[in-house]
Amino acid sequence: MIQCRLYTKSGVAPYLQLVQQTKDALRLGVLHPGDQLPTVKEVGSTIAINPNTVLKAYRELEWEGLVEGRPGVGTFVLRTLGGPRLADNPQLRRRLTRWVRDAREAGLDEESMSALFDATLRGSLHEEGIA
Repeated sequence: MIQCRLYTKSGVAPYLQLVQQTKDALRLGVLHPGDQLPTVKEVGSTIAINPNTVLKAYRELEWEGLVEGRPGVGTFVLRTLGGPRLADNPQLRRRLTRWVRDAREAGLDEESMSALFDATLRGSLHEEGIA
């Protein structure tokens, strides 16, 4: 089961944050075909978000063919997004965990770390001619 979070200062629409978090869980092997997503009510009460926002995110995931809503039962994963799973990269995870610890010690909060990571990733992709 995934734990959803809402980053109010990110500038990203809440439903898109839920979509991205679900896609991340699919990419990392946290969610597998057949797994059930948290109910709309569970997500709404956990992160204090309007149920219609959760429904919008789930509809987007359905439209992309990643999940399937089953009336009266819930929303289930149909497929993953492939790629290497987090479990397949323990050394990389350890290094990233050290980086997060160092960033926290430097006074960065989660949103600042995310911004720094995203900017660095985009910069690396542009330098390598990938993006």
